[in-house]
Amino acid sequence: MHKTLRFLRFSSPWIALGLGIALIAVLVNPSLLPRQPTRPGPTVTAAQPIPKVPTPIDTLSEAAPTEQPLTRHSAIASYAQAVARGAPAVVNISTRRVVVERQVPEQLAQLFPDWPEFRRREESSRGSGVILDAKGHIATNHHVVKGMQEIVVQLTDGRTAPAKLIGTDPDTDLAILKIELPNLPVMPLGRSDQLQVGDVVLAIGNSAGLGQTVTQGIVSAKGRSQLGLALLENFIQTDAAINPGNSGGALITANGELIGINTAVLSREQGIEGIGFAIPVNLVRGVAAEIEAKGRVMRGWSGIGVRGLPTELTDNSGQPVHGVQVVGFYSQSPARAIGLHPGDIITAIDGTAISAVQEFLSAIARKAPGSNVRADIIRPTQGRMTITVPIIIQPIER
Repeated sequence: MHKTLRFLRFSSPWIALGLGIALIAVLVNPSLLPRQPTRPGPTVTAAQPIPKVPTPIDTLSEAAPTEQPLTRHSAIASYAQAVARGAPAVVNISTRRVVVERQVPEQLAQLFPDWPEFRRREESSRGSGVILDAKGHIATNHHVVKGMQEIVVQLTDGRTAPAKLIGTDPDTDLAILKIELPNLPVMPLGRSDQLQVGDVVLAIGNSAGLGQTVTQGIVSAKGRSQLGLALLENFIQTDAAINPGNSGGALITANGELIGINTAVLSREQGIEGIGFAIPVNLVRGVAAEIEAKGRVMRGWSGIGVRGLPTELTDNSGQPVHGVQVVGFYSQSPARAIGLHPGDIITAIDGTAISAVQEFLSAIARKAPGSNVRADIIRPTQGRMTITVPIIIQPIER
């Protein structure tokens, strides 16, 4: 027993030293450890997706894509062909006139003998026009060329030519010019009576003097009137931008056909945007044909001066009265001798009710010269009656 204890005391330090050396060796080289045999286990394969029952949405989203034919609704919209067809016939119009104006009032002229009594001033403006035929007839607005002494037309190909004023029609704000140039581009004419609200339209003109510009919009209304722009109003309303210089330019369809002559836009100073007006091409056709044939449009005229009525006016029975009141007669009026008196109220023309001055003037202007119209009137002292009014050719000077 004592021998055993002595042996353990002697050998234990060496045993501890040996175990420490072995541990260090294993840490330095783990391959000294004996390998353990591996046991066979189950084969592991790639995970398979869990099948799912397709829903209608799944079926739609997972279905193979099929080619669909390209329609005009899915295609990118471009109006290049329409512009190429109509734009060459839209021209720039430059006008000029010399104005002589008094600088010193006539009553004070003797007090300033060395001061020039008059001065000459030049006015110029720009607008647009549309070539209607190969003969060189151009439609534009009356207000573009009114009172101008010099009119020059420039085409998109760079050619310029002086223009002759064939005639104007202030009642529709139209004018017809003529230029002498060969090989003129001609605007294809459409039909404004087939136009529908929502149709795409393009406005082409000399916007703000920048040169030819194209804007796009839709027809937002038809038959606009009572705007105070002209006597006979039947405007196409559009949200295509119409800017200064566009007056007299073209409003065309998406096919490149003329359906209107751009005329005006509501004032942006009032916070109104996107409301412009164009004269329908059907009206332009008739006015242009008559001006080319006669130099002017022959319209009916009565020579009766009228004014509007207050809205609260009523007759003896308390019923509201709508119409216009006669205030006098022009010097050439044929109505002087028919028994119509100042103060009479005209309520209808040929059975059509009248409620505004423009309605009365338009109704008369549409009558053929040499015809008669039936006017329903109210005379304050005698009540209701009917008078026949003769219609003559509208004088040039009114």
